[in-house]
Amino acid sequence: MANSRLWARAALLCALLGLVQGGRQLGKLAEKKLCADADCSHPISIAVAVQDYIAPDCRFMTIQRGQVVYVFSKLKGRGRLFWGGSVQGDYYGEHPARLGFFPSSVVQESQYLKPGKVEVKTDQWDFSCQ
Repeated sequence: MANSRLWARAALLCALLGLVQGGRQLGKLAEKKLCADADCSHPISIAVAVQDYIAPDCRFMTIQRGQVVYVFSKLKGRGRLFWGGSVQGDYYGEHPARLGFFPSSVVQESQYLKPGKVEVKTDQWDFSCQ
């Protein structure tokens, strides 16, 4: 009985700290991000991956060299090296779009669509897994 209470408390603590991937919420990468609009629904730019990137956890997305990436946000502060975006399969509609974060160093912006000048606070859903 005491052992089960201890496990329950440990699980609750991990969930509150956002450290368990099974709970689908992990730690925040940044407190703020730059977007093209207040909802971060319009892409800032289109980029092309210059190298492969393997996602370390579910907040991130795996990118293959040469893949087109739509950049929707650029994290600020401690997470400034990461951008948020989406990738599609080789053919439109082949696979659902994947969303996630990736290091800005693995892509090169090829087309600017809208200025990413709107500062938006991040929330827990920005770093939750689905």
